[in-house]
Amino acid sequence: MKDDLSLFNNLFEHLLKNEQEKPVVQKVSPKNAIEQLPISLRDKGIDDDKLEIFLKDIIEATPKTASNKFFNQLFGGRQSKAVLGDLLAVALNNSMYTYKVAGPQVLIEKEVINKLLKLVGFDEKLAGGTFATGGSTTNLMSMIMARDSHSKSIKMEGVSNKLIAYTSDVSHYSVVKNASFIGIGSNQVRKVKSDANGKMNTDALEEMLLIDIAKGYQPFYVNATAGTTVFGAFDDIDVLSEICNKNNLWLHVDGAYCGSVIFSSKYEHLVEGSRKANSFSLNGHKMLGTPLTCSIILVADKQHLFTSFAEEASYLYQSENDEYNLGKISMQCGRRNDALKLWVLWKAIGTEGLEEIVDQQFYLADYARKYINEHKDYEHLGIEDSISVCFNYKDKSAPAICNQLNDEGRLMIGHGSHRNEEFIRLTTINATNTTKEIDNFFAEIEKM
Repeated sequence: MKDDLSLFNNLFEHLLKNEQEKPVVQKVSPKNAIEQLPISLRDKGIDDDKLEIFLKDIIEATPKTASNKFFNQLFGGRQSKAVLGDLLAVALNNSMYTYKVAGPQVLIEKEVINKLLKLVGFDEKLAGGTFATGGSTTNLMSMIMARDSHSKSIKMEGVSNKLIAYTSDVSHYSVVKNASFIGIGSNQVRKVKSDANGKMNTDALEEMLLIDIAKGYQPFYVNATAGTTVFGAFDDIDVLSEICNKNNLWLHVDGAYCGSVIFSSKYEHLVEGSRKANSFSLNGHKMLGTPLTCSIILVADKQHLFTSFAEEASYLYQSENDEYNLGKISMQCGRRNDALKLWVLWKAIGTEGLEEIVDQQFYLADYARKYINEHKDYEHLGIEDSISVCFNYKDKSAPAICNQLNDEGRLMIGHGSHRNEEFIRLTTINATNTTKEIDNFFAEIEKM
């Protein structure tokens, strides 16, 4: 093990050096990668010296998501204390289903959950939460709990009525996918029109509800988005909570992208009303910069977690009460310790430090928008109060610019569309960046 740790240190140092020298990998097709890289597996193994060479080749060919030129996805950067926590989780290798096998790691997860419940505004005595494998899974869990809350018999007897879910037409694709998983069918998801700023049109939602109720259908769930994938828009949770209360609907806030604004006194107003929701999710691996994955779902009434996900297993749950047997409220049985990386980061820099991480992303986004507005060759197409900066450059095709930047290894950047207009989408989610990196970003576009 000591030899392998020494090898790991060598590889990690090589990665950090490679990130500085070549922050973006020049694109190689899958076919060429198979031919050029030592990916194939053989009957006989190799010695450590050759293994180190091969692993360095793989490192150099892999996109560097922590580099200061990676702007492509809704994650990026590297918070070192969170990496430390994740490495410890790997070394400890605890599964989080029981206190017997995880010990104080269970208490660490519960502490993180309890602090998050307080930030959202849920009643800590009634509320609860758990970690899941990603934002799609937390959305799935919310939909399962909403289904089971709507009808007590569905869990055992299955779906027999036409249950209807509602989400905006620019929400995450997992809502439709999850509807097929839980047995209501993807066609039973109503995509509510969004406005010019990417927010769900609540009047359109109410009209859809009236139509479905008149047809004898059974609305049961509304998904609100806190940070849409393209514009980074926030739905009006306060208004949606009133509609849901009036119609006895479960309200879930999908904050996978930007739910972490709950840490910021300056930007927490963007999710105002979340305490009135039934569930709320966020991803630490996005705005907080932890390694993938770090997805959390919080529920106003923790009993829903037990009702929907608890099953007895005498061979497993053999000590302590269910409060400390986290497998009783999880989608999974075996589950890696994703709480430790967030806990180590939080412990090291405090709530104030997490607030600074969130605020830095908005600061960088505002700086980028200011640059765009001050330079006549650019056109801003996004919204304010967002860490997604959407724009076009001159009369050039946004996909063509993004593809060429990627192919040439200059930047990794994505493009999006809204109401049939395509544009470049810059996400400032890497809080380790500064305004220098934003200036360099625009300079690369202009040089190309």
